[in-house]
Amino acid sequence: MKSQTIAPKRWWFIMPIVFITYSLAYLDRANFSFASAAGINDDLGITKGMSSLLGALFFLGYFFFQIPGAVYAERRSVKKLIFWCLILWGGCASLTGVVSNIPMLAAIRFVLGVVEAAVMPAMLIYISNWFTKSERSRANTFLILGNPVTVLWMSVVSGYLINAFGWREMFIFEGIPAVIWAVAWWFLVQDKPAQAKWMSDEEKSALQAQLQKEQEGIKAVRNYGEAFRNRNVIILCMQYFAWSIGVYGFVLWLPSILRNGTQMGMVEAGWLSAVPYLVATIAMVVVSWASDKKQNRKLFVWPLLLIGALAFLGSYLVGSSHFWLSYALLVIAGGAMYAPYGPFFALITEMLPRNVAGGAMALINSMGALGSFIGSWIVGYLNGATGSPAASYIFMGAALLVSVWLTLIVKPAENKTAPIHGAKHA
Repeated sequence: MKSQTIAPKRWWFIMPIVFITYSLAYLDRANFSFASAAGINDDLGITKGMSSLLGALFFLGYFFFQIPGAVYAERRSVKKLIFWCLILWGGCASLTGVVSNIPMLAAIRFVLGVVEAAVMPAMLIYISNWFTKSERSRANTFLILGNPVTVLWMSVVSGYLINAFGWREMFIFEGIPAVIWAVAWWFLVQDKPAQAKWMSDEEKSALQAQLQKEQEGIKAVRNYGEAFRNRNVIILCMQYFAWSIGVYGFVLWLPSILRNGTQMGMVEAGWLSAVPYLVATIAMVVVSWASDKKQNRKLFVWPLLLIGALAFLGSYLVGSSHFWLSYALLVIAGGAMYAPYGPFFALITEMLPRNVAGGAMALINSMGALGSFIGSWIVGYLNGATGSPAASYIFMGAALLVSVWLTLIVKPAENKTAPIHGAKHA
C-alpha cells in the first residue's frame, strides 16, 4: 500500500520508544504477583482475601482516571503527560518495597493505578497521530507487546531478585528504570509529525494528507457524550470488561497457581510463568500482521478469545492431578487472550473520528480496568477460598465466552470494503 511507504523511518524512531514506555508501566503493575507468591502476605499479616483485594486495587485507581488522562493527551500533550506519569509510577513502585503495613500498601497500589491510568489511551492516541489505518494494528501491537514481553523477562528476573534479596528489594530495583526513562522520553518524543526534525517536509505533508483522508470516511461525532452513547462503543466496553477478567485473573495469580500446583521454588515458578508470554508475543505479531493485511479486525479477535475460553475450561477438566497437561492448556489460554489486542484497538480508531476516538478508547480501557479489578480480585479470592484454581478457571473461561459473543455483535465488520471501518455504523 502506498501509505506504508510514507516515512518508513517512523517505525524505527517511534516504536522502540512506545514499546519501552509501556513495558515499564507493565513491569510495575505485574510484579505484585511475585511478591504475593514470595511472602509479602506473611510479612505484613495479609489474609488470602485481603491479598486478592490489594492486588486488584491498582485497577480501581486505573479505572477512575482513564478518561481525564485521555482528554488531556488528546487536547494538550502526550509528551508532558507521560513524562510525569513515568516519574510518579516509578516512585510509587519503588515505595512498595518499603511499606510496613496494609493501609500503606493499599494506598500505594491505588495511587500506582491512578498515575498509570492515562498511559494506555495516551499511547494509543500518540500512535494514531503517527500511523495510518493500514499500519495501525501492527503499531498498536508493538505498544501492547510491552505487556507480554515484560512479563516474560520480569517473571524470570523477579524470581531471581526475590531469591537473592527478597520481595522488598525486587520492588525497589524494578521501580528505578521508569524514572530514568522519563529523561530519555522527554528528549526523544514529539507529539505530532509536524514537530519532528527527522522527517522531511514532503514526508510530513504526505502523512498528514493520508491521515486526513482517512477521517473523511468516518461519520462525524459531535462530542464525547455522543460517542459514549454509540452502540458499538457500549458493546466494546462490555466486551473489554469481560476479556480483561480473564487476562488479569491470569496475570496476577499465575505464579501462585503454579506454586500451589507443585510446591516449586520462586525461580522455577518464574521460568514457567514466562512461557505463556513467549507464546503470546509470537501470536500478537502474527495476528496483527494478518489483521492489517486482511483489514477485517473482528475475524482476528473472537476466534482467539474462544480458544482461550476453551483452554481454561480444558484446564479445569484436566484437574491439578495432571499438572503438565493443565499447564500446557494455561499456556494456550495466555497466548490466545493476548493475541487480539492489536486488531481490537485498531477497530476503535476506525469506528470514530479523531476528535472523540481518544476519549472512547479511554472509556473502553477504563471498563477493561474495572474487569481487571473484578478478575484479579475474584480469581485471588476463589483460589484462596477453595485451595484450588479449578473454580477460577471456570470463572475466567466463562468471562471469555461472554467477550466472544459481544465481539460477534459489533457491527463494523459489515463494512469490509468501505475505506474506513465503521463509516456506516449505527
